[in-house]
Amino acid sequence: MPKEGHYVTRTGWLRAAVLGANDGIVSTSSLLVGVLAAGMERPAVLLTGLAALVAGAFSMASGEYVSVAAQADSEAADLERERRALEEDPDYELDELTSGLVGRGVSHPLARAAAQEMTAHDALDAHAREELGLTETGAAVPMQAALASAAAFATGAALPLAGAAFGPAGPAGVVPVAALSLAALAGLGLAGARLGGAPARRAMARALLWGGAAMGATAVVGRLFEVAA
Repeated sequence: MPKEGHYVTRTGWLRAAVLGANDGIVSTSSLLVGVLAAGMERPAVLLTGLAALVAGAFSMASGEYVSVAAQADSEAADLERERRALEEDPDYELDELTSGLVGRGVSHPLARAAAQEMTAHDALDAHAREELGLTETGAAVPMQAALASAAAFATGAALPLAGAAFGPAGPAGVVPVAALSLAALAGLGLAGARLGGAPARRAMARALLWGGAAMGATAVVGRLFEVAA
């Protein structure tokens, strides 16, 4: 009998990493641009950026852990219901599996024969795949998802933080932070488009538009509330 923990829906791990890094870049670069535009001294700027990196990574990790754990609980409950149904009314479950295969274009005699063979091989596995859309894999567990999400965010956030660390202090530091961040966002937009088979230029333009808008907004706020630390 298969174990519930081995069943997860297929997720794009690479795409999730791209999105996590994108979040890290946009949120941290925007914050840094804002405090740089406000004229804060380098130690305060770097502390702000480091705090944003740590807080954001933990926020992403906790959110991903809760989400994946809830999904795992839901899948385990679905599998338990299927197991009970198979024990209590196997004939109905066989009919249900047959109907699902027929609905996908298989002729009824062939669908019935296939359903019988699938049930004989592993009934729960067959229903998990055909009815619940769950596939067997041992990769996606809550803690692993949390760590991966935190690492992706932290990697992205480290880029604008490096720009602030090695660039000039004060408002002049906005330029290297924004330039490095926009270049990284363009690269992530390209990577995301390649992974999803989408048009690269459109994806890159979206990443640059929203990243630039976020940094522009915080730069304006920083200038309006110019307060040197």
